[in-house]
Amino acid sequence: MLRIAAVLLLGLVLIAGYIGIQGWEATRVLQDIEAGAGPSALKDRTPEPTREALTLATDEGDIAADLYHPRQEVGARIVLVPGFTPQGKDDRRLVQLAHTLARARFLVLVPDLQGTKDLRVRTEDAAAIGDAAALLSRLEVDGAPDQQDVGVAAISYAVGLAVLATLTPEGEQAIDFLVGIGGYYDTENVITFATTGAFQDPATGRWKTRTPDPQAKWFFLHGNLHMLDRREDRAILEEIARRRITDPEAPIDDLADALGDEGRSLLALIQNDDRERVPELLGDLPASARQAIDTLSLAGRDLSHLSDHVLLIHGRNDTMIPHTESARLARAIGETDLHRIDGFSHIDPHGVGFIGQWQLVRAMMDLLARRQNGS
Repeated sequence: MLRIAAVLLLGLVLIAGYIGIQGWEATRVLQDIEAGAGPSALKDRTPEPTREALTLATDEGDIAADLYHPRQEVGARIVLVPGFTPQGKDDRRLVQLAHTLARARFLVLVPDLQGTKDLRVRTEDAAAIGDAAALLSRLEVDGAPDQQDVGVAAISYAVGLAVLATLTPEGEQAIDFLVGIGGYYDTENVITFATTGAFQDPATGRWKTRTPDPQAKWFFLHGNLHMLDRREDRAILEEIARRRITDPEAPIDDLADALGDEGRSLLALIQNDDRERVPELLGDLPASARQAIDTLSLAGRDLSHLSDHVLLIHGRNDTMIPHTESARLARAIGETDLHRIDGFSHIDPHGVGFIGQWQLVRAMMDLLARRQNGS
């Protein structure tokens, strides 16, 4: 027992030494994220960032954006893109995260994307992310050198949009690195997991199951209603999604009876719980819906231009999008910093144990290493 204790003590000493050299700042950044608006060591050591309102020009017109300046030397620039939140750029958690990144010497731009606020997945927002990166790359601000690296940090479904943004003319020129948290690779896999709980290990090919978040498939439904041509079906399914997001057991038969063929085919896919039927049910969707799903998928695309420019973080306990999706995305890209975090859910680090905390520190160290001019 004494020998085992000595080995464990030695391991802790070595880890502490490594943290002392490279990881204390990463630890402080993570603690500040968890603290939110509360006190933290990072807040004690850094000035309060400024928040400035900007206007971002896109093909759909001007949209609002917020710029967070660290009021210290800027190490890199980053566009921060959330998943679904009706509050958009003003979501409290997003504002706090932007402040934390600014305290860590990132110049942070948060665009107010329409899809984010409407809880819809829109390919138009991929172009807007590219526009935001282009704007951030050319901004002249105090403490930020010219020709500085520009990244995009995206959460959940927005990871796919961020990758698609690198394929737009503006994004291709402006985006130097990506950070993806809880993202996806293949939209069919996401649908399969959200509806049946089945996911496939890309390394072994084995199918596994986990109970998905009961809201996941209804968020998917709500986010993709624009796939349908029939307006009446879109309205009915929107109300169905709202009911089930609020209460997964809410009755919907009174609404479903009024659906047309398009709406019935999509609802059948959402309510299915047999993974082997997913391809068949996808094939039953109208052509517009199948095309929209394919357009949002990253599967089959050449993503080699992102090799060595991507940091992926995914919780092993994710019940919205399985962690195997980030593993697939990493394989498709090539050289990638992939961190799968024990005890981490979709985007919530609370409740992560010692191993998961150490994994998060290492992931944060990789992000902070993207900065230039010191640490």
